[in-house]
Amino acid sequence: MRKFFEKIVNNPKKILISFLMLALIGAGLQSMVKVNYDLTDYLPAQTASTVSLKTMEDEFDGGIPNARVMVQNVTIPEALEYKKKIADCPGVSDVMWLDDVNDILQPIETMDADTVDTYYKDKAALFTVTIEDGKQVEAVDAIRAVIGDKNSLTGDAVSTAVATVGTVNEVTKIAIFAVLFVFLMLILTTTSWVEPVLVMLGLGVAVMINSGSNLIFKEISFVTNAAGSILQIAVSLDYSVFLIHRFEECLTENPNPKEAMVDALCKSESSILSSGLTTVIGFFALIFMQFEIGPDLGRVLAKGVAISLIVVFVFMPVLILATQKWLQKSKHRSFLPSFKGFGRFVYRLMIPMVCVFIVMIAPSYLASNANDYYYGASQIYGPQTQLGQDTAAIEDLYGKSDTYVAMVPRGDFATEQKLSHALHDIPQVKSILSYVDTVGAEIPMEYLDQKTVSKLISDHYSRFVITVDADYEGKETFDLVEKIRNTLNTYYPDSYYLAGSGVSTYDLMDTITADTVKVNMIAIGAVFLVLLLTMKSISLPVILVLAIETAVWINVAIPYFQGNTVFYISYLIISSIQLGATVDYAILFTERYTEYREKMAKKEAIIDTIATVTPSIMTSGTVLAVVGFLLGNLSTHGVLAQLGMFLGIGSLLSLFIVLFVLPGFMYLLDGFIQRTTLHLQFYKQNHEEIAK
Repeated sequence: MRKFFEKIVNNPKKILISFLMLALIGAGLQSMVKVNYDLTDYLPAQTASTVSLKTMEDEFDGGIPNARVMVQNVTIPEALEYKKKIADCPGVSDVMWLDDVNDILQPIETMDADTVDTYYKDKAALFTVTIEDGKQVEAVDAIRAVIGDKNSLTGDAVSTAVATVGTVNEVTKIAIFAVLFVFLMLILTTTSWVEPVLVMLGLGVAVMINSGSNLIFKEISFVTNAAGSILQIAVSLDYSVFLIHRFEECLTENPNPKEAMVDALCKSESSILSSGLTTVIGFFALIFMQFEIGPDLGRVLAKGVAISLIVVFVFMPVLILATQKWLQKSKHRSFLPSFKGFGRFVYRLMIPMVCVFIVMIAPSYLASNANDYYYGASQIYGPQTQLGQDTAAIEDLYGKSDTYVAMVPRGDFATEQKLSHALHDIPQVKSILSYVDTVGAEIPMEYLDQKTVSKLISDHYSRFVITVDADYEGKETFDLVEKIRNTLNTYYPDSYYLAGSGVSTYDLMDTITADTVKVNMIAIGAVFLVLLLTMKSISLPVILVLAIETAVWINVAIPYFQGNTVFYISYLIISSIQLGATVDYAILFTERYTEYREKMAKKEAIIDTIATVTPSIMTSGTVLAVVGFLLGNLSTHGVLAQLGMFLGIGSLLSLFIVLFVLPGFMYLLDGFIQRTTLHLQFYKQNHEEIAK
């Protein structure tokens, strides 16, 4: 690698111009990357509900109802006017109301009371609306303009529209705060006024190249868009700082700047690469999720850290050399105190901390797997938001409701009639819109309005629009989905299709719970393997992975003890991110300890290691925590907010365990570590030193 590094330092202009050009191109391409805000779009293509949706789109013009609109204080004629206005809104493909299931000309008192109460109650009309995919924002804005702020709308399409508009503004605000905090932390933890500027410039180049290169994926998820760049900054912050400090150390030994930089690159290569690779692999494990938000986030983050590593090893050396004089002239005293006293404090506490840690392993693991979960988008926006308040207003009057659409082979009206009766016998089914329910099997199709028929019968299938009294997710909803699927399968074995919000959420639950063990084991196994190869030790990878993985378990166990419900996507993603992003702290601590341990007794090695690594670990850990807490407190999107809180708390837990628990393990297992690590020879105390 020395020859490669020599080529880098001898071609500064080409490298500087090339990377700055790539960054500018990346910044330009970033606005062209499409962002997807719909969770159900990330279900695997072979999932039953995904296949059903695709088949329905091929057979029928109207999609699955995905919004509920309630207009209060209206008469039936006024409700019909509102229906027409909503139907005329851009992006709205269909609107269903009472007139679609009953003859609206007959007196309302003569209609079935349950059916009427599904659509019209206490002078409030409830419309079931279908909004086209990709047109949620314009449709929701248009509907809101029609009904006004005092009326309500909710549903998956509305949630997607709110996320599309709101997340963009929130991400910008979070990114600004995060960058300012990172800059402040760098000023506090470095000893040059120029160094923070160089580090931020390197990070900015890496982030812009990564953001622009996301165009190769055609689109990215809202999770990736919101968290990708700030996570890239937080986890790769240390690499440039470490290189600058190594360069300054080497410059004192070799006054030739280029030679000193090559020495610094050679000396820091192993530690930066091992830290970077474990982070990349932790993110890369997400690619093995079936639920495709995982691969989406994993690809972007793994690529981002890889690009950050390239920037550190290629761009940063020539940038540092180009600004070396400014670095030296802008030197100032350290704003941080010596951490020698902190090292002695930890030394006194570390053995009790190890005991507490060991006691906590089993309970935290069990509790982390015992949480209650939200799998879909129904609970993303809380009661403090406009969407949350609208949802509550509709549910207070009409109860929880969802619409499923079933499709069965056409032609056998007698079987369709039996199926309709069987579905009506399910208590949660409130109403059914189908050919046999609305028209009747005895009336020939040629006598009917073809526009009406086309909504219910295609060339190959008959369609049943089923309104159910159920939430979008939860145990009762999942039991209902199974019951309806079993009923459909009884009359049309393996030849039916069923779709809807609750159905997609059921499949989402089924898919992502199957991902949990696989993704975690891949992440743990891959990180373990990298540590095994880089550290050439059997014991150290076990200690490090156990330390950080326990921090993960404690982190995701906290909601269980608080009685809170967890968004499963946040839970699944944080398991890999926290391991990949914070195992660096443990690696840095371990490498310093083994280095010092070769020169001094284990007590002094522990104290000096803590004194040396605490500034670096605290900088990185605090930045990651603040980025997480910013995301957690500024985002109104439930998944992003919870992911942010997990990230903030998790990074602090990892930081605490590395500084207070890992030293105790190193001390207690000192001899075992030496025996199980290649080419490691610890310093041996003589009797006089022990006596002192």
